[in-house]
This record gives sequence, C-alpha cells and structure tokens, in this order.
Amino acid sequence: MAEVFVGPSRLQGRVVPPPSKSIAHRVLIGAALSGLPQQEVERWGLGGELGQDLEATKACLRALLTAGPEPVILDCRDSASTLRFLLPVAAALGRSALFVGSSGLARRPLREYGEILGGRGVRLSFQGPASLPVRVEGRLRGGVFQVPGDVSSQYITGLLLALPLLVEDSTVILTSPLQSAPYVELTKSVLAEFGIAVEDIPGAGWRVPGRQVYRRPAVPPFVEADYSQAAFWLVAKFLGHYLEVDGLLPSSLQGDRAIVPILAEMAAAPLGDLRISAAQIPDLVPILAVAACARPGITIITEAERLRLKESDRLLTTTEMLSRLGARISPDQGALIIHGGRQLRGGTVDSHADHRIAMAAAIAALDSAAGVRILGSEAVAKSYPGFFQELKRLGGDARGI
Repeated sequence: MAEVFVGPSRLQGRVVPPPSKSIAHRVLIGAALSGLPQQEVERWGLGGELGQDLEATKACLRALLTAGPEPVILDCRDSASTLRFLLPVAAALGRSALFVGSSGLARRPLREYGEILGGRGVRLSFQGPASLPVRVEGRLRGGVFQVPGDVSSQYITGLLLALPLLVEDSTVILTSPLQSAPYVELTKSVLAEFGIAVEDIPGAGWRVPGRQVYRRPAVPPFVEADYSQAAFWLVAKFLGHYLEVDGLLPSSLQGDRAIVPILAEMAAAPLGDLRISAAQIPDLVPILAVAACARPGITIITEAERLRLKESDRLLTTTEMLSRLGARISPDQGALIIHGGRQLRGGTVDSHADHRIAMAAAIAALDSAAGVRILGSEAVAKSYPGFFQELKRLGGDARGI
C-alpha cells in the first residue's frame, strides 16, 4: 500500500482538470460500436494516461469487438461504469462473456441486472451473491424493461447504449424516482452524436427504437473537462488558495457542475444551517464535506444513502476521514452533519482504496495544522493518475509521490 504525506501549504497557479470520465466512457463505447479504431478515438483527446477506469473500458471493448465466437473474458478492474455499461452491450451483441474485476468491484451490486434482463433471452450466471464474476450468455431481446431509478443510473445508461442494437423496439420504465438524472442526459447527448435516437416518456422512462446503427460523428465529440475532478481544485480555491481552474464548460450537462453554485452558496451564507441534497451529485460528497468543515455553520448533506454502494461506503469513510483529522462530523440516517468553523488538526487517514477519499484528504491537508498522511494513495490512479503531481506543481507539500 502506497502512502503520501501532504503538509500545510498554499496552492497557486492554473490547473486544467482531465477529460470528463463520464463523457469519455460513453464516447469510447459509441465510437467502438460505430466501428472506429481506438487510435482514431484517442486523437479526440482520449489518449495518454486517463485513469484505470477508462483503460478498463478500452481493453474490454477491444476484447468484446475483436475476439472470435468463443466466450471472452472482460476484466473491468475496479470500474463499475465499464461493467454496468458493457454487460447489456455484450448481451445485445449475443456475445458470451465472463465479466471479472477487482475485489472492490465484486462488492458492488449487480442483482438489478439479473432482474432487468431476466426472461429476455439472456442468462446471467453469478458465481457469488449477485456480484462478480458473472457469465453472460444468449442474445438480448427487446421489449419493456423495468428499472429502479434510485440505485444507479448506470443501469439505465447500459440499457440505452445496448437497446438500439436490438431488432425489436424497447421501452425503459422507471419503477422508482430517478436519481443522478444528469448522467442519463449525458448518455442521451452522446448517443445523439452517434446517430442514435432515444425518446423521452416524461416522468416515466424512454422509448428506444431497434435496428439502429451507430454512425461516425460528423465532428469529433467534444470531451470537456471533468467537473467531478475539478471539484477538488474548486474547493481549494474556496478555501483561499489562488487557483485558476480552466477548461470547464458552464453549459455542461455534467451533474457535478453543481459544485459551482453550491460553493457560491456556502460563501454567501457562511453562518447558520445549510442543507445540500446529494441525490444528483453523490460523487461530490467527500470534497463537499471538506468544504463544510471550513464553514462556521452547520452543513447537512442529505439523500446520501447511495454512497454506501460506491468504491467504499462513503458515508462511513468520509466520516472516518474527517473525524480522524479533528472535524465534528456524524452520519445520520443517510445524511452527514458537519459542524464547521475550526481548523483541522491533521493526522493519518486510510483511503479504503477510494480515489475520492484520497483526493479529498489531500485538499483537507492543505489548511490543516500538521498535515495528513494518506494510506492507499495509489487509489487516485482510478480516475486522476496525475493528481498528486499536479498538487505538488501548484505548490503543495506532497511527499512520497
């Protein structure tokens, strides 16, 4: 297990976050299904070191679309997006595939796909309790798919990517209110760039015609900077560091662009209670909790129960991280309550192999009294391999990189 120490320091300079991971996954899949070689796609700004999640998607697409008729093994590593996006795609293509991944990914639920796809010409054989490894056999048939909206929008994205490939038309019906809705809008936007039509059924779901063909975009898709990664630098700026965060699209469909108005609200109302819903922005919670520690009032982050199903149980790991650093924070029935306004003392925290916990701890360290030792710092490679190098370039006291 690697570790990094981040000492108290002041950041200054210009930073451009990496390309949006959410958009990049969808573009890679759309491009592969339209027959474009990965070398060409990499010229769209998706080359170089993009993080382990996107590399997993690239590798799985190569295996899925270039192998022969024999069953293929798809190693999703630690990427839930890769797994949940490509499982229905493999089923739509009629490819027999064994999906495997890290022990962390194996802890994340897949039961919903067994229920959603069951009886549609596909058999899912789990070797564990509705988790990885899972073997997918058969060819998916169209029809009506009932999907919960409050577990993960990734199930919906996976279906929207796969259903256009089927012979039959299909309908996706929500069985519970949709959370993380901006991610579904991202999916629809990327699909449109590849010539795929999806029709909204307001408040109920989507209609997806079959027999569609993914087509080469007339103009290469624009993969903008990632708001969820920019959030770490934007919170550092909120804490008083002199940073310019460039490359962000104000009109972005990324749900995590909400970090900008949330931080503005924090700055405008530093006292009193502030409630923030995490329903549409679960990935922002660890770094928002860091920002809340600096705010003198009480911040309550609500509707955060789904954080228990992330790379770690983020309700617990966010609480543990900041408690170890001296913050007053407690979980309460799917919410986090933070009493801010005092300096964090510093200490040692465990990332629990969660990239967002590791990066949030690094930002928390900058204004702490004694700095923070981060165990499992290698977790950042999942989404932002150069994060600690960037922190050091901007003036951060980062040792052990």
